[in-house]
Amino acid sequence: MSLADFVPFLPEIFLAVAGLAVLLLGIPMGSRGSRPIIAISIGALAATAVLIFLVGRPTAGPQLILGDMLVIDQFAVFFKVLVLIASALALLMASGYLDRAGYSSGEFAALILFADLGMFVMVSGANLASLYVGLELMALSVYVLVGYFKLEVKSNEGAVKYFVLGAASSAVLLYGISLIYGTTGSLDLETIRSSLTGVPHQNVLLMLGIVLVAFGMLFKVAAVPFHVWTPDAYEGAPTPVTAFISVAPKAVAFAMFLRLFAGTFASEVDHWWMLLWIASAATMIYGNVAALTQDNVKRMLAYSSIAHAGYALMGLVAASDNGTWAVLMYMGVYTFMNLGAFGFVILLESKGYAGERIEDFAGLARRHPAAAAGMLIFMLGLAGIPPTAGFMGKLYLWAATVEAGYVVLAVISVIMSAVSLYYYFRSVVQMYLKDGEAEGEAAAQMLNDRWTGTAIAVCAVLTLVIGLWPAPLVGWAKSGLSALGF
Repeated sequence: MSLADFVPFLPEIFLAVAGLAVLLLGIPMGSRGSRPIIAISIGALAATAVLIFLVGRPTAGPQLILGDMLVIDQFAVFFKVLVLIASALALLMASGYLDRAGYSSGEFAALILFADLGMFVMVSGANLASLYVGLELMALSVYVLVGYFKLEVKSNEGAVKYFVLGAASSAVLLYGISLIYGTTGSLDLETIRSSLTGVPHQNVLLMLGIVLVAFGMLFKVAAVPFHVWTPDAYEGAPTPVTAFISVAPKAVAFAMFLRLFAGTFASEVDHWWMLLWIASAATMIYGNVAALTQDNVKRMLAYSSIAHAGYALMGLVAASDNGTWAVLMYMGVYTFMNLGAFGFVILLESKGYAGERIEDFAGLARRHPAAAAGMLIFMLGLAGIPPTAGFMGKLYLWAATVEAGYVVLAVISVIMSAVSLYYYFRSVVQMYLKDGEAEGEAAAQMLNDRWTGTAIAVCAVLTLVIGLWPAPLVGWAKSGLSALGF
């Protein structure tokens, strides 16, 4: 390696330094006002985005760096920018929330930046070892974030369950990687791909390794039957953390999933497509059915997140270029819709875990028509109703799935999307058809928390704009296909 190899890695280096700096700056400030630390952290994310476009993106084609452990390509750039946007919006939503809860913002923001660093390594991984290191760096940061409210029993419980089950899934993933290394003799993704392409393989250990890697990745995207950590972790975590982990780690987990199964293991599709087909169908069905009975909004959105993982898995099952870029686009639109929905939960939380019931939305349309309209946009988007981005995302996934011949899976998806209308519109009914309390603490908080309101407004606008004009996002998603061999 030479110094030139580190130039494309400058965004990651800057993120690590910024995380350490924010951590040190937060020590003297303690819990006395989060806005300066949050502003500095968002500035660091913006500077990272500038570095990506200056030195961290490919000029002619995919570029291997750091001993061929990482690759710089358009696929990685897409997810890095998406992670930066999601992190910035989550930090905006967290500013007032941390002040009200009385917790320090320095450690919180630093953990977000360190999680971003791990996710950057994940999406750029060109080697099974580097992919695993990035995954663990991201996971360890997220475990701590989930338990960030250390005096809250729910937060501690969610963090412990997430950590224990996450450690088990990492062990399964690592064992699968060891089997693949033992049978192919390499951890390099391109070398493994070359050894598999054009050669019939009946090696039981290799197939077992691929299956175990699939199991580990299904846990990371919260797919059935590896979803059990999701409701407790989402409910127990501070709501800005729930918003963050519901989109950014899920998106990069799908990026790693795609790099492995749409790229490295693509020639073995006949051996794994049925596994992912069953996981996709079961995830959509269970996530939507379980969400029907939830009265806690965070648990409802947790089961909704499980269902959306099932929708995205359809693109992997399709195993085509259309399926792959449809997953990229869906991760983009899901980020804005889900962050916006959680943003309203943050606004309505007045103290502790109050404000998380669906009944807390009662009468919102009368008190704050604009806020109710925003929540309506996100519920329509998550349900896949036009003219929102959620509809366009599902439409492309359905088209790719039908084109690949998996009509039954597409039909299941359409039916489950119809089922989801019931629980998404429960909050809409509360907002528009029920009488709520008069102006009080939660309503006043909604007016005063400008930073969270700004993040929600950005999400609402993008949800509508992408729904009406999806071409830019579609084009950007398609640009990453060449990195996976399409």
